[in-house]
Amino acid sequence: MAKKPVKQFICQSCGSVYPKWTGKCEACGEWNTIEEEQVQATPLSVVEHQRGQKIVFTGLDGDSAPPPRQEVGIAELDRVLGGGLVQASVSLVGGDPGIGKSTLLLQAACALSKQGRRVLYISGEESINQIRMRANRLGLENSEQRKNIELAACINVSDILATLEAEQDVSLVIIDSIQTMWLDSINGAPGTVSQVRASAFELIRLAKKKEFSLIFVGHVTKEGSLAGPRVLEHMVDAVLYFEGDRGHQFRILRAAKNRFGATDEIGVFSMTSEGLVEVSNPSALFLAERHGNIAGSAVFAGLEGTRPVLLEVQVLLAPKAGDSAPRRTVIGWDGARLNMLLAILETRCSLRFNSVDVYLNMAGGLRVTEPAADLAVAAALASALTRQPTSPGSVFFGEIGLSGEIRQVPQADLRVKEAHKLGFDEIILPKRVARGNTKLSEPKGLRLVETGHITDLVSQFTMSE
Repeated sequence: MAKKPVKQFICQSCGSVYPKWTGKCEACGEWNTIEEEQVQATPLSVVEHQRGQKIVFTGLDGDSAPPPRQEVGIAELDRVLGGGLVQASVSLVGGDPGIGKSTLLLQAACALSKQGRRVLYISGEESINQIRMRANRLGLENSEQRKNIELAACINVSDILATLEAEQDVSLVIIDSIQTMWLDSINGAPGTVSQVRASAFELIRLAKKKEFSLIFVGHVTKEGSLAGPRVLEHMVDAVLYFEGDRGHQFRILRAAKNRFGATDEIGVFSMTSEGLVEVSNPSALFLAERHGNIAGSAVFAGLEGTRPVLLEVQVLLAPKAGDSAPRRTVIGWDGARLNMLLAILETRCSLRFNSVDVYLNMAGGLRVTEPAADLAVAAALASALTRQPTSPGSVFFGEIGLSGEIRQVPQADLRVKEAHKLGFDEIILPKRVARGNTKLSEPKGLRLVETGHITDLVSQFTMSE
Protein backbone atom coordinates (compact mmCIF):
# COMPACT_ATOMS: atom_id res chain seq x y z
CA MET A 1 0.00 0.00 0.00
CA ALA A 2 1.46 3.32 -1.11
CA LYS A 3 2.36 5.80 1.55
CA LYS A 4 1.23 9.41 1.50
CA PRO A 5 3.75 12.05 0.41
CA VAL A 6 5.98 13.24 3.23
CA LYS A 7 6.17 16.98 3.86
CA GLN A 8 9.61 18.47 4.25
CA PHE A 9 10.86 22.02 4.66
CA ILE A 10 13.80 22.64 2.32
CA CYS A 11 16.02 25.72 1.97
CA GLN A 12 15.85 26.94 -1.62
CA SER A 13 19.35 28.42 -1.37
CA CYS A 14 21.46 25.54 -0.06
CA GLY A 15 19.14 22.53 0.01
CA SER A 16 19.18 21.92 3.77
CA VAL A 17 16.19 19.95 5.11
CA TYR A 18 14.27 20.89 8.28
CA PRO A 19 11.44 19.07 10.09
CA LYS A 20 9.44 22.31 10.42
CA TRP A 21 9.42 25.80 9.01
CA THR A 22 11.83 28.38 10.37
CA GLY A 23 12.61 31.89 9.26
CA LYS A 24 16.37 31.52 8.94
CA CYS A 25 18.41 28.68 7.44
CA GLU A 26 21.13 27.77 9.93
CA ALA A 27 23.28 26.21 7.20
CA CYS A 28 23.64 29.18 4.82
CA GLY A 29 22.30 32.02 6.95
CA GLU A 30 19.63 33.09 4.45
CA TRP A 31 16.25 34.41 5.60
CA ASN A 32 12.83 33.36 4.21
CA THR A 33 14.27 30.73 1.87
CA ILE A 34 12.73 27.65 3.55
CA GLU A 35 9.65 26.34 1.77
CA GLU A 36 7.42 23.34 2.25
CA GLU A 37 7.76 20.55 -0.32
CA GLN A 38 6.19 17.12 -0.66
CA VAL A 39 8.43 14.10 -1.12
CA GLN A 40 6.94 10.83 -2.32
CA ALA A 41 7.80 8.09 0.15
CA THR A 42 8.60 4.61 -1.11
CA PRO A 43 6.90 1.78 0.84
CA LEU A 44 9.31 -0.49 2.67
CA SER A 45 7.68 -3.58 1.15
CA VAL A 46 8.55 -2.40 -2.36
CA VAL A 47 12.20 -1.89 -1.42
CA GLU A 48 12.39 -5.30 0.22
CA HIS A 49 11.09 -7.11 -2.88
CA GLN A 50 13.31 -5.33 -5.40
CA ARG A 51 16.09 -7.65 -6.54
CA GLY A 52 19.27 -6.27 -8.14
CA GLN A 53 21.81 -7.89 -10.42
CA LYS A 54 25.34 -8.79 -9.50
CA ILE A 55 27.88 -6.13 -10.48
CA VAL A 56 31.26 -6.95 -12.02
CA PHE A 57 34.47 -5.55 -10.53
CA THR A 58 37.48 -4.66 -12.67
CA GLY A 59 41.08 -4.50 -11.50
CA LEU A 60 42.97 -1.24 -11.19
CA ASP A 61 45.69 -2.47 -13.55
CA GLY A 62 45.19 -1.73 -17.21
CA ASP A 63 45.32 1.12 -19.69
CA SER A 64 42.44 3.47 -20.35
CA ALA A 65 42.45 5.80 -23.32
CA PRO A 66 41.80 9.48 -22.57
CA PRO A 67 38.23 10.55 -23.26
CA PRO A 68 37.62 11.95 -26.74
CA ARG A 69 37.34 15.73 -26.83
CA GLN A 70 35.79 18.24 -29.17
CA GLU A 71 37.48 21.63 -29.27
CA VAL A 72 34.89 24.38 -29.10
CA GLY A 73 36.94 26.81 -31.16
CA ILE A 74 37.24 29.44 -28.39
CA ALA A 75 40.75 28.97 -27.03
CA GLU A 76 40.10 30.49 -23.60
CA LEU A 77 37.05 28.26 -23.06
CA ASP A 78 38.91 25.18 -24.27
CA ARG A 79 41.75 25.97 -21.86
CA VAL A 80 39.42 26.01 -18.83
CA LEU A 81 37.65 22.83 -19.96
CA GLY A 82 40.99 21.05 -20.19
CA GLY A 83 41.23 20.92 -23.98
CA GLY A 84 37.62 20.97 -25.10
CA LEU A 85 34.26 19.34 -24.43
CA VAL A 86 34.32 15.67 -23.49
CA GLN A 87 31.71 13.49 -25.15
CA ALA A 88 28.74 12.83 -22.81
CA SER A 89 30.07 15.29 -20.25
CA VAL A 90 27.88 17.66 -18.24
CA SER A 91 29.05 21.18 -17.34
CA LEU A 92 27.48 23.82 -15.12
CA VAL A 93 28.22 27.50 -15.87
CA GLY A 94 27.35 30.02 -13.15
CA GLY A 95 27.78 33.74 -12.75
CA ASP A 96 26.11 36.99 -11.75
CA PRO A 97 23.12 38.18 -13.78
CA GLY A 98 24.22 40.03 -16.91
CA ILE A 99 27.86 38.95 -16.62
CA GLY A 100 27.77 37.29 -20.06
CA LYS A 101 26.96 33.59 -19.52
CA SER A 102 24.41 33.37 -22.31
CA THR A 103 26.64 35.43 -24.59
CA LEU A 104 29.58 33.10 -24.03
CA LEU A 105 27.50 29.97 -24.69
CA LEU A 106 25.90 31.43 -27.81
CA GLN A 107 29.34 32.26 -29.19
CA ALA A 108 30.49 28.74 -28.28
CA ALA A 109 27.47 27.28 -30.08
CA CYS A 110 28.30 29.29 -33.21
CA ALA A 111 31.96 28.22 -33.04
CA LEU A 112 30.90 24.56 -32.90
CA SER A 113 28.40 25.11 -35.70
CA LYS A 114 31.19 26.32 -37.99
CA GLN A 115 32.83 22.92 -37.50
CA GLY A 116 29.70 21.15 -38.72
CA ARG A 117 28.55 20.12 -35.24
CA ARG A 118 24.85 20.15 -34.40
CA VAL A 119 23.94 22.29 -31.37
CA LEU A 120 20.56 22.51 -29.64
CA TYR A 121 19.96 25.66 -27.56
CA ILE A 122 16.98 25.37 -25.18
CA SER A 123 16.05 28.54 -23.31
CA GLY A 124 13.62 28.85 -20.44
CA GLU A 125 14.21 32.56 -19.95
CA GLU A 126 14.22 34.06 -23.44
CA SER A 127 12.10 33.69 -26.54
CA ILE A 128 13.57 32.55 -29.84
CA ASN A 129 13.36 36.09 -31.22
CA GLN A 130 15.33 37.42 -28.26
CA ILE A 131 18.11 34.89 -28.89
CA ARG A 132 18.19 35.84 -32.56
CA MET A 133 18.38 39.52 -31.69
CA ARG A 134 21.35 38.85 -29.40
CA ALA A 135 23.08 36.87 -32.15
CA ASN A 136 22.59 39.77 -34.57
CA ARG A 137 23.92 42.22 -31.99
CA LEU A 138 27.03 40.06 -31.55
CA GLY A 139 27.63 39.98 -35.29
CA LEU A 140 26.91 36.24 -35.56
CA GLU A 141 25.12 36.66 -38.88
CA ASN A 142 27.18 34.32 -41.03
CA SER A 143 25.11 31.39 -42.25
CA GLU A 144 28.09 29.11 -41.60
CA GLN A 145 27.86 30.02 -37.94
CA ARG A 146 24.13 29.38 -37.68
CA LYS A 147 23.22 26.54 -39.98
CA ASN A 148 23.71 23.79 -37.36
CA ILE A 149 22.19 25.70 -34.41
CA GLU A 150 18.57 24.96 -33.51
CA LEU A 151 16.64 26.99 -30.93
CA ALA A 152 13.73 26.14 -28.66
CA ALA A 153 11.93 27.96 -25.84
CA CYS A 154 10.65 25.41 -23.34
CA ILE A 155 10.64 24.71 -19.61
CA ASN A 156 8.84 21.34 -19.58
CA VAL A 157 11.51 18.71 -18.97
CA SER A 158 9.24 15.87 -20.12
CA ASP A 159 8.85 17.52 -23.52
CA ILE A 160 12.58 18.20 -23.72
CA LEU A 161 13.44 14.59 -22.88
CA ALA A 162 11.02 13.21 -25.46
CA THR A 163 12.46 15.54 -28.11
CA LEU A 164 16.11 14.81 -27.34
CA GLU A 165 15.41 11.07 -27.27
CA ALA A 166 14.32 11.24 -30.90
CA GLU A 167 17.12 13.54 -32.14
CA GLN A 168 20.24 12.15 -33.78
CA ASP A 169 23.80 13.41 -34.29
CA VAL A 170 23.58 16.03 -31.54
CA SER A 171 26.95 17.32 -30.39
CA LEU A 172 25.95 19.83 -27.69
CA VAL A 173 22.76 20.72 -25.78
CA ILE A 174 22.60 24.01 -23.84
CA ILE A 175 19.97 24.48 -21.11
CA ASP A 176 19.55 28.15 -20.18
CA SER A 177 18.87 27.92 -17.29
CA ILE A 178 18.40 24.84 -15.12
CA GLN A 179 16.49 26.91 -12.51
CA THR A 180 13.68 27.50 -15.03
CA MET A 181 13.13 23.82 -15.84
CA TRP A 182 9.96 22.11 -14.57
CA LEU A 183 9.17 18.41 -14.26
CA ASP A 184 5.46 17.62 -14.02
CA SER A 185 6.00 14.54 -11.86
CA ILE A 186 7.55 16.64 -9.07
CA ASN A 187 5.57 18.91 -6.79
CA GLY A 188 6.92 22.44 -6.60
CA ALA A 189 7.51 25.49 -8.73
CA PRO A 190 10.49 25.84 -11.11
CA GLY A 191 13.65 26.74 -9.22
CA THR A 192 12.84 24.80 -6.06
CA VAL A 193 15.38 22.31 -4.80
CA SER A 194 13.34 19.26 -5.74
CA GLN A 195 12.65 20.56 -9.26
CA VAL A 196 16.26 21.53 -9.95
CA ARG A 197 17.60 18.23 -8.66
CA ALA A 198 15.09 16.03 -10.49
CA SER A 199 15.27 17.99 -13.76
CA ALA A 200 19.06 17.90 -13.78
CA PHE A 201 19.10 14.16 -13.02
CA GLU A 202 16.81 13.31 -15.93
CA LEU A 203 18.73 15.49 -18.40
CA ILE A 204 22.10 14.13 -17.23
CA ARG A 205 20.86 10.55 -17.54
CA LEU A 206 19.81 11.17 -21.15
CA ALA A 207 23.10 12.94 -21.99
CA LYS A 208 25.07 9.90 -20.80
CA LYS A 209 22.79 7.57 -22.76
CA LYS A 210 22.80 9.54 -26.03
CA GLU A 211 26.45 10.63 -25.59
CA PHE A 212 26.02 14.33 -26.28
CA SER A 213 27.67 17.11 -24.27
CA LEU A 214 25.34 19.03 -21.96
CA ILE A 215 25.82 22.51 -20.51
CA PHE A 216 23.60 23.97 -17.79
CA VAL A 217 23.42 27.68 -17.02
CA GLY A 218 23.00 28.20 -13.27
CA HIS A 219 21.92 31.18 -11.22
CA VAL A 220 24.05 32.38 -8.30
CA THR A 221 23.13 33.76 -4.90
CA LYS A 222 24.10 37.23 -3.70
CA GLU A 223 27.22 35.70 -2.11
CA GLY A 224 28.31 34.43 -5.54
CA SER A 225 27.76 30.69 -4.98
CA LEU A 226 25.56 28.61 -7.25
CA ALA A 227 21.92 28.72 -6.22
CA GLY A 228 19.98 25.56 -5.51
CA PRO A 229 21.14 22.32 -3.89
CA ARG A 230 24.84 21.65 -3.56
CA VAL A 231 24.15 18.16 -4.84
CA LEU A 232 23.81 19.69 -8.32
CA GLU A 233 27.53 20.47 -8.30
CA HIS A 234 28.27 16.83 -7.42
CA MET A 235 26.09 15.57 -10.26
CA VAL A 236 27.92 17.40 -13.07
CA ASP A 237 31.42 16.81 -14.43
CA ALA A 238 32.58 20.42 -14.50
CA VAL A 239 31.57 23.58 -12.64
CA LEU A 240 32.64 26.85 -14.25
CA TYR A 241 32.24 30.32 -12.73
CA PHE A 242 32.07 33.38 -14.96
CA GLU A 243 33.41 36.24 -12.85
CA GLY A 244 33.91 39.94 -13.34
CA ASP A 245 32.84 43.39 -12.35
CA ARG A 246 30.38 45.15 -14.62
CA GLY A 247 32.49 48.28 -14.21
CA HIS A 248 35.43 46.50 -15.86
CA GLN A 249 35.61 45.09 -19.34
CA PHE A 250 37.41 41.93 -18.23
CA ARG A 251 35.64 38.64 -17.56
CA ILE A 252 37.32 35.65 -15.93
CA LEU A 253 36.15 32.08 -16.56
CA ARG A 254 37.34 29.83 -13.74
CA ALA A 255 36.87 26.09 -13.14
CA ALA A 256 35.81 25.14 -9.61
CA LYS A 257 35.51 21.47 -10.54
CA ASN A 258 36.62 19.47 -13.58
CA ARG A 259 36.67 15.68 -13.74
CA PHE A 260 38.54 15.76 -17.05
CA GLY A 261 41.12 18.49 -16.43
CA ALA A 262 42.78 20.87 -14.01
CA THR A 263 40.74 23.20 -11.79
CA ASP A 264 43.29 26.01 -11.60
CA GLU A 265 43.09 27.24 -15.19
CA ILE A 266 41.40 30.52 -16.11
CA GLY A 267 40.13 32.01 -19.32
CA VAL A 268 40.26 35.79 -19.80
CA PHE A 269 37.75 37.64 -21.97
CA SER A 270 37.04 41.27 -22.73
CA MET A 271 33.41 42.39 -23.00
CA THR A 272 32.90 44.59 -26.06
CA SER A 273 29.93 45.83 -28.08
CA GLU A 274 30.40 42.78 -30.31
CA GLY A 275 30.40 40.28 -27.48
CA LEU A 276 33.20 38.51 -25.65
CA VAL A 277 36.69 38.75 -27.15
CA GLU A 278 39.47 36.40 -26.07
CA VAL A 279 42.47 37.94 -24.30
CA SER A 280 45.47 35.82 -25.25
CA ASN A 281 47.96 38.01 -23.34
CA PRO A 282 46.20 39.30 -20.21
CA SER A 283 49.41 40.65 -18.68
CA ALA A 284 49.84 43.28 -21.38
CA LEU A 285 46.18 44.26 -21.06
CA PHE A 286 46.25 44.52 -17.26
CA LEU A 287 49.35 46.74 -17.38
CA ALA A 288 48.32 48.85 -20.38
CA GLU A 289 47.32 51.90 -18.29
CA ARG A 290 50.00 51.65 -15.61
CA HIS A 291 52.11 54.69 -14.70
CA GLY A 292 55.39 53.55 -13.19
CA ASN A 293 56.30 56.78 -11.39
CA ILE A 294 53.42 56.76 -8.88
CA ALA A 295 54.03 55.91 -5.22
CA GLY A 296 51.93 53.00 -3.95
CA SER A 297 52.16 50.92 -7.13
CA ALA A 298 53.93 47.60 -7.69
CA VAL A 299 53.76 44.90 -10.37
CA PHE A 300 52.98 41.36 -9.21
CA ALA A 301 53.91 38.26 -11.22
CA GLY A 302 51.05 35.88 -10.46
CA LEU A 303 50.12 32.44 -11.67
CA GLU A 304 46.64 31.27 -12.67
CA GLY A 305 46.86 27.58 -13.41
CA THR A 306 49.70 27.16 -15.89
CA ARG A 307 49.41 30.75 -17.12
CA PRO A 308 51.59 33.52 -15.64
CA VAL A 309 49.75 36.84 -15.27
CA LEU A 310 51.29 40.21 -14.44
CA LEU A 311 49.08 42.86 -12.87
CA GLU A 312 49.40 46.07 -10.92
CA VAL A 313 48.93 46.29 -7.16
CA GLN A 314 47.69 49.74 -6.14
CA VAL A 315 47.74 51.16 -2.60
CA LEU A 316 46.38 54.51 -1.45
CA LEU A 317 46.90 55.85 2.07
CA ALA A 318 44.67 58.63 3.42
CA PRO A 319 44.57 60.27 6.87
CA LYS A 320 41.88 58.69 8.99
CA ALA A 321 38.92 60.84 10.02
CA GLY A 322 38.38 61.59 13.71
CA ASP A 323 38.98 59.07 16.47
CA SER A 324 37.52 56.11 14.64
CA ALA A 325 39.54 53.02 13.79
CA PRO A 326 41.44 53.25 10.48
CA ARG A 327 39.70 51.71 7.47
CA ARG A 328 41.06 48.75 5.53
CA THR A 329 39.36 48.47 2.13
CA VAL A 330 40.42 45.69 -0.26
CA ILE A 331 39.33 44.91 -3.83
CA GLY A 332 40.58 41.74 -5.48
CA TRP A 333 42.54 40.33 -2.53
CA ASP A 334 42.06 38.86 0.95
CA GLY A 335 41.33 41.51 3.57
CA ALA A 336 42.56 39.29 6.41
CA ARG A 337 45.89 38.83 4.65
CA LEU A 338 46.25 42.60 4.28
CA ASN A 339 45.79 43.02 8.04
CA MET A 340 48.45 40.36 8.62
CA LEU A 341 50.92 42.14 6.32
CA LEU A 342 50.28 45.47 8.03
CA ALA A 343 51.04 43.85 11.38
CA ILE A 344 54.29 42.37 10.00
CA LEU A 345 55.41 45.70 8.54
CA GLU A 346 54.66 47.51 11.82
CA THR A 347 56.32 44.90 14.04
CA ARG A 348 59.33 43.85 11.93
CA CYS A 349 60.02 47.07 10.00
CA SER A 350 58.73 49.79 12.38
CA LEU A 351 56.37 51.24 9.75
CA ARG A 352 53.26 52.89 11.17
CA PHE A 353 49.87 52.50 9.50
CA ASN A 354 47.66 53.10 12.57
CA SER A 355 46.93 56.72 11.63
CA VAL A 356 45.97 56.18 7.99
CA ASP A 357 43.20 54.48 6.03
CA VAL A 358 44.49 51.81 3.65
CA TYR A 359 42.88 51.18 0.26
CA LEU A 360 44.20 48.22 -1.75
CA ASN A 361 43.17 47.38 -5.31
CA MET A 362 44.23 44.68 -7.77
CA ALA A 363 43.88 46.66 -10.98
CA GLY A 364 41.91 45.07 -13.80
CA GLY A 365 39.23 43.25 -11.81
CA LEU A 366 41.15 39.98 -11.35
CA ARG A 367 40.82 38.36 -7.92
CA VAL A 368 44.15 37.08 -6.58
CA THR A 369 44.12 34.20 -4.12
CA GLU A 370 47.72 32.98 -3.99
CA PRO A 371 50.02 34.12 -1.15
CA ALA A 372 52.76 34.91 -3.68
CA ALA A 373 51.28 38.43 -3.89
CA ASP A 374 52.53 39.25 -0.37
CA LEU A 375 55.83 40.75 -1.54
CA ALA A 376 54.21 42.97 -4.19
CA VAL A 377 51.58 44.20 -1.70
CA ALA A 378 54.27 44.92 0.91
CA ALA A 379 56.28 46.87 -1.69
CA ALA A 380 53.21 48.92 -2.63
CA LEU A 381 52.44 49.62 1.06
CA ALA A 382 56.01 50.71 1.81
CA SER A 383 56.07 52.82 -1.34
CA ALA A 384 52.81 54.56 -0.45
CA LEU A 385 53.89 55.26 3.15
CA THR A 386 57.33 56.63 2.23
CA ARG A 387 56.04 58.28 -0.98
CA GLN A 388 58.88 56.66 -2.91
CA PRO A 389 57.79 55.00 -6.20
CA THR A 390 58.99 51.51 -6.99
CA SER A 391 61.22 51.10 -10.01
CA PRO A 392 59.13 51.10 -13.24
CA GLY A 393 61.00 48.03 -14.45
CA SER A 394 60.62 45.93 -11.27
CA VAL A 395 58.36 42.93 -10.67
CA PHE A 396 57.69 41.33 -7.27
CA PHE A 397 56.55 37.92 -6.08
CA GLY A 398 57.00 35.93 -2.87
CA GLU A 399 55.18 34.85 0.27
CA ILE A 400 55.89 36.60 3.58
CA GLY A 401 55.90 34.69 6.88
CA LEU A 402 54.99 36.09 10.28
CA SER A 403 58.65 36.49 11.24
CA GLY A 404 59.22 38.56 8.11
CA GLU A 405 60.99 35.90 6.07
CA ILE A 406 60.23 35.74 2.35
CA ARG A 407 59.27 32.21 1.40
CA GLN A 408 59.41 30.28 -1.87
CA VAL A 409 56.46 30.11 -4.27
CA PRO A 410 55.87 27.58 -7.07
CA GLN A 411 56.72 28.04 -10.76
CA ALA A 412 59.17 30.91 -10.30
CA ASP A 413 60.67 30.29 -13.74
CA LEU A 414 57.34 30.90 -15.50
CA ARG A 415 56.87 34.19 -13.65
CA VAL A 416 60.39 35.33 -14.58
CA LYS A 417 59.91 34.47 -18.26
CA GLU A 418 56.61 36.38 -18.43
CA ALA A 419 58.19 39.48 -16.86
CA HIS A 420 61.14 39.30 -19.26
CA LYS A 421 58.80 38.92 -22.24
CA LEU A 422 56.98 42.14 -21.29
CA GLY A 423 60.21 44.13 -21.03
CA PHE A 424 60.83 44.28 -17.27
CA ASP A 425 64.49 44.36 -16.24
CA GLU A 426 64.41 43.51 -12.51
CA ILE A 427 62.72 40.72 -10.53
CA ILE A 428 62.53 40.85 -6.73
CA LEU A 429 61.93 37.29 -5.55
CA PRO A 430 62.66 34.95 -2.59
CA LYS A 431 66.10 33.49 -2.04
CA ARG A 432 66.58 30.00 -3.43
CA VAL A 433 67.45 28.09 -0.26
CA ALA A 434 65.81 24.74 -1.06
CA ARG A 435 66.77 22.00 -3.50
CA GLY A 436 70.50 22.37 -2.99
CA ASN A 437 70.54 26.15 -3.50
CA THR A 438 69.61 25.79 -7.16
CA LYS A 439 69.28 29.10 -8.93
CA LEU A 440 67.02 30.27 -11.69
CA SER A 441 68.50 30.93 -15.10
CA GLU A 442 68.94 34.68 -15.48
CA PRO A 443 67.86 35.83 -18.96
CA LYS A 444 70.02 38.39 -20.71
CA GLY A 445 69.11 41.92 -19.72
CA LEU A 446 67.19 40.81 -16.61
CA ARG A 447 68.47 41.15 -13.04
CA LEU A 448 67.25 38.77 -10.33
CA VAL A 449 67.30 40.27 -6.82
CA GLU A 450 66.91 37.50 -4.25
CA THR A 451 65.52 38.79 -0.95
CA GLY A 452 65.43 36.82 2.28
CA HIS A 453 63.64 39.17 4.70
CA ILE A 454 61.06 41.92 4.48
CA THR A 455 63.46 44.41 6.09
CA ASP A 456 65.73 44.12 3.03
CA LEU A 457 62.85 45.25 0.85
CA VAL A 458 61.67 48.08 3.09
CA SER A 459 65.20 49.44 3.50
CA GLN A 460 65.22 50.34 -0.21
CA PHE A 461 62.43 52.84 0.46
CA THR A 462 63.51 54.21 3.85
CA MET A 463 67.13 54.80 2.73
CA SER A 464 66.00 56.86 -0.25
CA GLU A 465 63.82 59.22 1.81
